[in-house]
Amino acid sequence: MRGMTSDEDLKRLATQAGADLLDAERRLVTAESCTGGWVAKLLTDIAGSSAWYDGGVVAYSNTLKQALLGVRPSTLASHGAVSEATAREMAIGALEALGGHIALAVTGIAGPAGAQPGKPIGTVWFAWAWKEDHEIETRVALETFTGDREAIRRQSVARALRELSLLQRKL
Repeated sequence: MRGMTSDEDLKRLATQAGADLLDAERRLVTAESCTGGWVAKLLTDIAGSSAWYDGGVVAYSNTLKQALLGVRPSTLASHGAVSEATAREMAIGALEALGGHIALAVTGIAGPAGAQPGKPIGTVWFAWAWKEDHEIETRVALETFTGDREAIRRQSVARALRELSLLQRKL
């Protein structure tokens, strides 16, 4: 199927991300919405991942995004759950609530329903947050993936892990 990322590809990306975190002596936390904990599952499938992965939150509802990750109601009202602002607040909230050195957040519309004007199915926002010189820095990215729900989620997990590895090498 077009746009699919194989289980082997995802395992390889997770293993690489873990090796990069271990080499950098950093610990990761995650905040997932549309991926439903898939990033966390891949990471914890790796023996020894407790050396570099602390855990994460699956905040699928707006209520949990607010309660567990500190996403502001005004952000959700103004921008929606699938937005740059929400992804950024999810990553910062995960870093603040869960600790670690770097946080990864994913929020999107995997379908088959949920499209909105300007936000088609496949719209996914990513954010990474880390502490640098006692300040929290962030990076965000937007992707619009194609395919069915599983294809969109697989591509989202792959993109999140790929960027995490790239970011680790730059920090």
